[in-house]
Amino acid sequence: MCEKITASQASVTLRRIDRKNIWQIVRLRVNEAQRDFVATNTESILEAYATQTSGGVALPFGIYAGETPVGFLMIGYGDLPGEENPAVARDNYTLWRLMIDEKYQGQGYGTAALQAALAYMRTAPCGPGAYCWLSYEPENHAAQCLYTRLGFKENGETDGDEIVSVKKL
Repeated sequence: MCEKITASQASVTLRRIDRKNIWQIVRLRVNEAQRDFVATNTESILEAYATQTSGGVALPFGIYAGETPVGFLMIGYGDLPGEENPAVARDNYTLWRLMIDEKYQGQGYGTAALQAALAYMRTAPCGPGAYCWLSYEPENHAAQCLYTRLGFKENGETDGDEIVSVKKL
């Protein structure tokens, strides 16, 4: 069952990962029960680098509440090189990663970060895209609730064992 977060409206900014903030971001962690649902930020940043050097698009961001890093997200665009991609990936954006540090969960930061990411995608920084897609483990009910609450709908595709959900930009 999905519960609505009643915390005060969280305000966040997205900042590109660079030499100044990389170590802050790699230190962030989800709680033990969530570790099977999302790669570590270190793994994600390495995957972004490998994707970029292979000609793909991966844009890693730190999620900040004021000057405090509270999470990480990564945006992709189009098909990922060398991967099986769902059909919706072609010429569309993906929310490739989203994590909020265990100390900051339940405070509205995930919702605010996803809204900020969608607003960024709507500016077409990598090219035009009609949809944002994402995927999540079937057991990750918290993610499913967040994405459904923000208007994502399952489209019947899978990405490996994960459920694909899409939202029109």
